[in-house]
Amino acid sequence: MARKVYIDNMPLDQALDLVMNRLQSVVGLRIPEEEIEVQQSLGRITAEPIRARKSSPHYPAAAMDGIAVRARDTLGASETTPVLLYRDQHFVEVDTGDPVPADYDAVIMIEDVNYKDENTAEIIAPAVPWQHVRSVGEDLIASQIIIPAFFPVGPFEIGSLLTAGVTRIKVVRKPRVAIIPTGTEIVEPGQEKMRPGEVTESNSRMLGGLCEIWGGLPIRRPIVPDDRESLKEAIMQAARQADMIVICSGSSAGREDYTADVIEEMGELILHGLAIRPGKPAIVGLIEGKPVLGIPGYPVSAALVFELIGRPLICALQGITPPESQTLEARVARKLASSMGVDEFVHVTLARVGSDYLAFPRARGAGSTSSLVKADGVLVVPRGLEGYQPGDRVHIKLTRPLEVVDRTIMAIGSHDLALDYLGNVLWKKHRLRLASTNVGSMGGIMALKRKETHLAGIHLLDTTTGDYNISYLERYLKGEKLILINLVIREQGLMVKPGNPLGIESLADLTRPEIRFVNRQKGAGTRILLDYLLGKMGIDAGQINGYEREEFSHLAVAAAVANDTADVSLGIYAGARALGLDFIPVESERYDLCIAEDLVEPSVLEALYQAIADPEFVSATQSYGGYNLDLSGQVIWRSGRH
Repeated sequence: MARKVYIDNMPLDQALDLVMNRLQSVVGLRIPEEEIEVQQSLGRITAEPIRARKSSPHYPAAAMDGIAVRARDTLGASETTPVLLYRDQHFVEVDTGDPVPADYDAVIMIEDVNYKDENTAEIIAPAVPWQHVRSVGEDLIASQIIIPAFFPVGPFEIGSLLTAGVTRIKVVRKPRVAIIPTGTEIVEPGQEKMRPGEVTESNSRMLGGLCEIWGGLPIRRPIVPDDRESLKEAIMQAARQADMIVICSGSSAGREDYTADVIEEMGELILHGLAIRPGKPAIVGLIEGKPVLGIPGYPVSAALVFELIGRPLICALQGITPPESQTLEARVARKLASSMGVDEFVHVTLARVGSDYLAFPRARGAGSTSSLVKADGVLVVPRGLEGYQPGDRVHIKLTRPLEVVDRTIMAIGSHDLALDYLGNVLWKKHRLRLASTNVGSMGGIMALKRKETHLAGIHLLDTTTGDYNISYLERYLKGEKLILINLVIREQGLMVKPGNPLGIESLADLTRPEIRFVNRQKGAGTRILLDYLLGKMGIDAGQINGYEREEFSHLAVAAAVANDTADVSLGIYAGARALGLDFIPVESERYDLCIAEDLVEPSVLEALYQAIADPEFVSATQSYGGYNLDLSGQVIWRSGRH
């Protein structure tokens, strides 16, 4: 069969209108209901208006502890002419919530009653009719509507319903959403050994979690291989048990992407292709009156399409609309280019630096699950724009609570695993989030210069003095208020495969033609150290196979060696250990945190000091190996004095 290309390149708003109108006209978006116990209704959507079965209170009730009286018996009471009331003749003692006897019409608080003896009460102020008495139906009147139709039931609604005598209600049945993972290459989670080309199936669980949050009932189906007939059978089974079908992967135009063809054969294909990035090859169709959503296989694309198309469908099946997202105005921290013609959705990390919120675009690869985890919001670049420049003001749709953003410490600079341990302690003990972006030491210094970060991790060797960091700060950040604190002294060395099969012993071996090297990016402290050591040894970098190949973190270069796309790299011991590599020590270096003192609140700075000294951070770092903490937490330098 000839390969198909995308049918559409439809703008999102137009696509949503088309899908909703088509579903409404064909199937009417039937909303099934069920009756459940009120006590089990938290988070459910009402299917009809819910009326009170009885009034609350259903009797005149005392609103205070005290005595029930007839208001006329208290006339004339004052401090100079107190009135005496006699038990059973003029008053009856009541507690809050007690019925007020039929011939009494007021309650006097116990604090305003002076007992002369057991049966005589003195008052010095008159009561007015119905004082401190809750009338019948003051809260709820029998037959009044407590909750309208298609309204979410919360804890307060449950309490009010039970008070009104309602014990069972009709709610919208949770839409049953069948999620079908497809692909010959995908395997179930938990498999220790995976062959090249195999991919852990995680999308169905991610989408299932979103479905639950949005009020649906996910039904995960078994993995279906890339086979047309197998996919048809899986869809037929899903259509018999679900209100909506989601097909993970197979929505593109590859040789084994059958989703669009199968939907068209079994029902109606409404659209194939959206003018969005990521997520362009989205599919929507109808099979047996059930909406069918075909979702791209990459996690970021899958999550976005499910949010943009799947969520409105799941909400429509409950008779509701998705709530509006909270938005935040922020400045773009770095240049963001985008292709015209599509709406591009860019995940961003947010932090309040100085008086502004800054938005830092995450990696835009559609397969980057970490961008979903680390993102605080989404920036939409409209299809008519080519992107944004640094400093442009934009509106961000938040995906994380604003209070977390407000408690974020931004760290831009060099990468080190010790930062991860520090971030864990900061969140656990101080509820401060450390958000890091790995751009190398010089990148961190430039971010400090542009006032885009609270701190930068740096390890820049001064090749003249042999010292670290200070000369660079004096050169590039003259006049800034800075504090340089040591985090760790760490070992840099050669990371090689277990057992060192190529017999690499020193930097001199990097010139062997069969050795594949992977380097850190320009401006990284590790790159500067390498160039310095090569110069001392008289080695020409051009002799090294892979010198120009760059990665942006110690874990990234370690991963290249572990996955056999490189044989060796220069990096820290902790990175080698993390991925099970052997390590050949080369040099010890000081890894410091340079803090912008005028951008960090004193309480946050104190929390940083406490976290660095915290036994949990110290223990985690020391136990990992490759770190010396003799200077950890010490102020190495302040701007203006050493």
